Amino acid sequence: MLLYKLWRSFMKEVLLLKRDIGGIVIIFVMPLLLIITITLIQDSTFKNLEGSKIPIIFIDHDKSEVSKNIKSELENSKTFQLLTGFNEKSAQEAVFSGDYQMAIVIPENLTKDLNSNIESKVQTIVSSFGLESDSVKTKTEAPKARDIHLYFDPATNAGFKNSVMNSVNKMVFEIENKKIYKAFQDQLGTSEKLDQNKNLISFKEITPQKGEMDVMPNSVQHNVPAWTLFAIFFIVVPLSINLVKEKSQGTSVRARISPTPYFVHILGKTFTYLIICIIQFLLMVAVGIYLFPYMDLPAFDVSGKMFQLIIVTLFAGLAAIGFGVLLGTIADTQEQSAPFGATSVVVLAAIGGIWVPVFLMPEFMQTIARFSPMNWGLNAYYDIILRNSGIGGIARELAFLLLFYIATVSVSIFYEKKQNAI
Repeated sequence: MLLYKLWRSFMKEVLLLKRDIGGIVIIFVMPLLLIITITLIQDSTFKNLEGSKIPIIFIDHDKSEVSKNIKSELENSKTFQLLTGFNEKSAQEAVFSGDYQMAIVIPENLTKDLNSNIESKVQTIVSSFGLESDSVKTKTEAPKARDIHLYFDPATNAGFKNSVMNSVNKMVFEIENKKIYKAFQDQLGTSEKLDQNKNLISFKEITPQKGEMDVMPNSVQHNVPAWTLFAIFFIVVPLSINLVKEKSQGTSVRARISPTPYFVHILGKTFTYLIICIIQFLLMVAVGIYLFPYMDLPAFDVSGKMFQLIIVTLFAGLAAIGFGVLLGTIADTQEQSAPFGATSVVVLAAIGGIWVPVFLMPEFMQTIARFSPMNWGLNAYYDIILRNSGIGGIARELAFLLLFYIATVSVSIFYEKKQNAI
């Protein structure tokens, strides 16, 4: 008998959705458009950054070894297009007005002063060890160090500034090291040759592997789970609206006076919208697997991970349904539930790392993100897709999502009983 009542409650929800074409469009079509648009924008932006060069102004007052090395390194970086024909004043005006992102000005006599500084310091060191040779020259006072001027557009991103300054510092540091080594060779009269292109320490990135191939994250692997989760939580809007409609049309009154317990109606809604969540997920995955390759995007690889992803979808759907039931129970009108539901989902997405990665947020926001159900779901998706975790590896996130559903539904039932108590 209880199963029959649950079935009738499920069919009621299906009929309500069939009458709401706009809600169906929001639930299924909008997330698909969103994931295609966002992924295309992010992927094309990434490709453009790879294939294009940033124009920067390069002014060389030194015109000698060091400045030529810096210029050569910048040109070989495949990141910058060097523009000449400016003086320092015109370059400063062009950059500060926003025409160009940056300018590099190499000062006069940079190479000469650098050589003199190194020679003076090496002579001092060699003399302190009593290793003077015929090649040691009379000690001279080291000239004052010169600065390479970097001008940045005030609107330039701080990360870009730091990246450029670190690159220039690295180039100058390498040039200085080679010159210091060469100066010691000359002072000590050694004939040992310096392999200037060989680093004693290098970095090797170790990535997860599938067979003999590296598994590299791409825009599709990040966007499909993120926007699937956003779509799942957006069911809060139609679900809360339907609950408000039931109150305004008297359906909830008939449900309360019927012999069917109120939690059965909640379970009916839960099963209905869980099916919707699974369909949303399958549509998103289908777009990632079959449509994205035709749009010059990487295919979404779910081989061996489909079962785990569906489990995460079910638990994320439970959390979204619980939130929608709570909102629909507390709200009195559609004007309250619809805008608040949409806004709260966007806020939860922002807090949970859908829009901006959590690690880029301020520390206090990172703490807040830990309490967002979207963050739990997103971490579970990423653990499976990018970190190759199993169900055991995401048990904590699944438990949080389930507890969120139980808590929100319990509060809804308690609130409903209190409101209708005689």
